[in-house]
Amino acid sequence: MPRDDDGGHLARVFQAIYAVVRRVPRGRVATYGQVAELAGFPGGARAAGAAMRGSSAARLPWQRIVGKRGPTSARIAIHDPVGAAVQRQLLEREGVEVSDAGTIDLRRFGWLPGDDRPRPGRRRRAAAAVTTPGRRRTSAAPRSSRRSR
Repeated sequence: MPRDDDGGHLARVFQAIYAVVRRVPRGRVATYGQVAELAGFPGGARAAGAAMRGSSAARLPWQRIVGKRGPTSARIAIHDPVGAAVQRQLLEREGVEVSDAGTIDLRRFGWLPGDDRPRPGRRRRAAAAVTTPGRRRTSAAPRSSRRSR
């Protein structure tokens, strides 16, 4: 948790942001700007981003917070390729479809306050596993062969 000199104002801002992030249900996403506004800081998308970067001990569903790309789409906003891949994997496990370009359809997977239930949608079925001595393989096509939708 960040420290500041004015009696904990920054810590209170971050706590308000974390409270909103905890409300985003599995299978849904919210944008940094949306989280900041719901926490009481309109126009505070960068503050929400800073809060999320400093949240390692907060045990938050960080993967559900994404950057806004347009009125109906969002994107994975992590610039580190490893972090972006981890976020993609976690979202896909929750049923969120992420295109090859890292975009997400907010009409389908976006979260609105008051609607805390997972959005019904196509859940990916687990690939049938084939076990061979010492190895485990799946029958799913490799990611590189998938096309964006």
